[in-house]
Amino acid sequence: MFLPVRFYYCAVVVIVVLALGHVWPPLFYVGAALLALFALMLGVDIVLLWMRKGVTASRHCNSRFSNGDDNPVKIEVGNNYPFAVRLNIIDEIPDIFQRRNVNFSLRLRAGGNGTVDYALRPTKRGVYGFGYIRVFATSPIGLVQRRLTLDKPIDVAVYPSYLMLTQYEFLAIGNNLTEMGIKRIRRVGNNTEFEQIKSYVQGDDYRLINWKASARTHQLMVNVYTDERSQQIINVIDKGRIMQQAFEGMTILDYAINASLVLSYVALHRDDKAGVITFNEKIGDFVKPDRGPTQINDILECLYSQTTNFAESDYSALVVNVNHLVGRRSLLILYTNFFDYNSMLRQLPYLRQLNSRHRLLVVFFIDEERQEFINQQPHSIKDYYEHSIAEKIDHEQNLIVSTLRQHGIYSLLTLPQNLSVDVINRYLEMKSRQLF
Repeated sequence: MFLPVRFYYCAVVVIVVLALGHVWPPLFYVGAALLALFALMLGVDIVLLWMRKGVTASRHCNSRFSNGDDNPVKIEVGNNYPFAVRLNIIDEIPDIFQRRNVNFSLRLRAGGNGTVDYALRPTKRGVYGFGYIRVFATSPIGLVQRRLTLDKPIDVAVYPSYLMLTQYEFLAIGNNLTEMGIKRIRRVGNNTEFEQIKSYVQGDDYRLINWKASARTHQLMVNVYTDERSQQIINVIDKGRIMQQAFEGMTILDYAINASLVLSYVALHRDDKAGVITFNEKIGDFVKPDRGPTQINDILECLYSQTTNFAESDYSALVVNVNHLVGRRSLLILYTNFFDYNSMLRQLPYLRQLNSRHRLLVVFFIDEERQEFINQQPHSIKDYYEHSIAEKIDHEQNLIVSTLRQHGIYSLLTLPQNLSVDVINRYLEMKSRQLF
């Protein structure tokens, strides 16, 4: 039982009237009557609130949350009292959110129902625990509050951003992917692969006649080709300590994981095979490139469990394992980051080895806060010094792009929040130009 503000207001009035009764005796009898009425109303209020379990509440949310997205949570509340009640509803959300604005007010008529809707945006994968729903009910009298502990604790798993997949799916159905910033890429040339040899019929292209097969069968035979659609796209995710830098509460690693999931989804809908490789000081998980009906779920489960021990990434081990695991020429999309130009040069021989057998796209990131700092006008010697350091780092990033290009390696320098759209655009561009 809790005492609201109305209880103290009424108590103060009774006390003041009783105190004034010592100055003017008739007020003492008025105060005594008010005290008796106050006690009676208090008793009636307690009986009304505790005569039954008058409020029900249940929480409804997905068993999986999508990392980096707003995940809806709904609380359905019912009033079983024969009178209207005012409710204060507190949902015990996971501690990791550190939110204090989950106290909701609601007024329900007798036998009425209501809902409370809010959203949670996680920035870290893992298991999050919800507690109870605490409901504080107040009757029309309003002298006491009854606290009810409702529903039960539940755990939800935070997965890579699967909600974004739904957005892409709906837009793809309506051919409106440009709304997400994805460019329309015109296909260049005609990339085909041999399918079969069949008998010539009128209307077939005479340029496709297979003369050797025709000589053996003593009739015209033609080669049949189909568009080469099934190519391998492998997301290679660096889990080293360099990927733990955070932007807007999420690490670069989580941005890379979200982008890998979305790109795999788009690639599968383009009839390509999608896979995943993770590594740090040693090779991590490997999802073999495929385009089966369960492939996107296999990739999702793999990406969900990725963690880091903050070790230095070993690119030599990556090269050895990629050569062993991936036999067919593929598009490797490497999500990583570099401290500076020299750190890239140390890895360049391994990047060249990867690019010699496959088509390599290196994805690394712009620090948005550094860009904003560079755009500010310096005012002191310290500001000029810090600006020169920031501009040097920015210049080295552009130098990394040009050096990779000189060695025939494609690269993508992007903001973390634009990663998914930018990497999809680059994939579509490279696919249309038949670069892998």
